[in-house]
Amino acid sequence: MTVHFEDCRLDWLGYATVRIEGPHGTVVYLDPGRYGVLDDYAETDGDLVCVSHIHHYDTDGIGRVARDDATVLVHEAVHHSETDRDVTPVRDLPYDTRRVDDELDDLIDDVIVRTTAAYNHPDGPHTRPDGTPIHPEGTGCGFLLDFDGTTVFWTGDTDVLEGHAELDVDLLLAPIGGTFTMDREAAADLAEAMDPGLVVPIHYDTFPEIEADAEAFADDLDTRGVPVSLDADVGKR
Repeated sequence: MTVHFEDCRLDWLGYATVRIEGPHGTVVYLDPGRYGVLDDYAETDGDLVCVSHIHHYDTDGIGRVARDDATVLVHEAVHHSETDRDVTPVRDLPYDTRRVDDELDDLIDDVIVRTTAAYNHPDGPHTRPDGTPIHPEGTGCGFLLDFDGTTVFWTGDTDVLEGHAELDVDLLLAPIGGTFTMDREAAADLAEAMDPGLVVPIHYDTFPEIEADAEAFADDLDTRGVPVSLDADVGKR
């Protein structure tokens, strides 16, 4: 799916993988790879690659999208020992690789990159059988990207958190799959509170546990007066 919004082009490539091209040609990828979403993809045009947490750390995916001189941001809690997948240790990635926490505020290339907390509430529905959150606090982040005044927010794998609604967001990438993240109802409530220029749902329908009714999500937002795109080009607000 391709969306044009303000002076940015956004391509949702499946699962949590998003490509954003800014007004000056800078290309950013968010959480590239996993579950075959990049099997037939080899653009290798990414100037900046952002990895939110261990579940989205896919070094084959990074290699498919990143330029040789790319900057790669990886959350500080990501470690190859935390997954049974065959991945390259972060320290061995052949890029300008930087560790980030959930309080980054920096200019990288011509994009202002901020990070936000991303986790599941300990007393919420997204916990393991032993009661621990699927995404504990401190193990991941979201990314708030400012492209020359247009802000794009990928929440990361998270529940709705205190402070989300106060963020100044033009384009919201909302996970709607539930099970591991907010579901479509919670995402719709957040979108209404944020009042962005456009919402694009992601992180759904890749596998059974995150199947979601995207049409119902869009209808819900339509009744609230919040613009949403599922499968078509969209212009300025």
